[in-house]
Amino acid sequence: MTFSRMSSLVQKTRLSEMALLFDIKRYAINDGPGIRITLFFKGCPLNCIWCHNPEGISPEKEKMYTLRKCIGCCTCVKACPNEALKFTSEGIVTDANRCKLCGKCAEVCPTKAMEISGTEYSVDYLMKEIEKETLFFDQSDGGVTFCGGEPLMHPDLLKRLLILCGQRGIHRVVDTSLFARPELVMEVALLSELFLVDLKMMDSGKHRYFCGVPNELILSNIRMIAEMGIPFMVRIPLIKGVNTDKENITRSAEFLASLPGIRREVALLPYHDIAKNKHDKLGTLYNQDEVPMSTPSEEEIHHIREIFLRHGITATVGG
Repeated sequence: MTFSRMSSLVQKTRLSEMALLFDIKRYAINDGPGIRITLFFKGCPLNCIWCHNPEGISPEKEKMYTLRKCIGCCTCVKACPNEALKFTSEGIVTDANRCKLCGKCAEVCPTKAMEISGTEYSVDYLMKEIEKETLFFDQSDGGVTFCGGEPLMHPDLLKRLLILCGQRGIHRVVDTSLFARPELVMEVALLSELFLVDLKMMDSGKHRYFCGVPNELILSNIRMIAEMGIPFMVRIPLIKGVNTDKENITRSAEFLASLPGIRREVALLPYHDIAKNKHDKLGTLYNQDEVPMSTPSEEEIHHIREIFLRHGITATVGG
């Protein structure tokens, strides 16, 4: 991207425009090199049944309620301007037709049993928060990671933040599904130092079933950034019952081995069910089709690493 186009984008995306985030994580050490600040954008085009951040799937604000934290003080009920809350034997119940997600209930809840997932921030505010962490960046070769959800669903805001960080010499990582227009992927890649990309599975039909979308676009975008010479790290969530079978692992290794470039490394992320608690808070069902999912054993992970190694790829666990 030329300097004139960068300047034009900076002018186009005003400081008053807002980004909807569901979390800002400081001192992150698993979202790229060094110590980082990670911004979690709300909204994702995928809907993986094991998603660790289900509160990031919807592009809209959502209410979250934790019954075990509720002390029954009814402060939230009294504070609601729309009379959308009612205290029952099952805790606080929200009338979705009345609730406007104004957040008054979350503001007054003394135990944080009531929360709103999704807060609007200006670009100016986010840049100030990022710049507060520069001392840690400098000491650890860290930086900022844009995550989600899917940050590519917010192209203008994302590109503006990337440009501003680049102007300040801040290392930029984009954690993305790559389910986006190739033109957008290319623009964002040229404004980033590193992409983090998940490779869920190779069969497109299974990918659609487990993740809500087919995978042809994702695979072609991975190949595109490899051909561009863009630094990227592929991560594979290992879920027994979904994608740890020999056929899928072999096809994944063959695909990665076929990409141009000299880097041959993949990060394996063993499954955990931390999302169950988040679904309870959202009032939604985790794995509603009851697909058998579990963490692969150490022996199974060892065999998976061996398959990658036979294709010239080093597979590490975690990262």
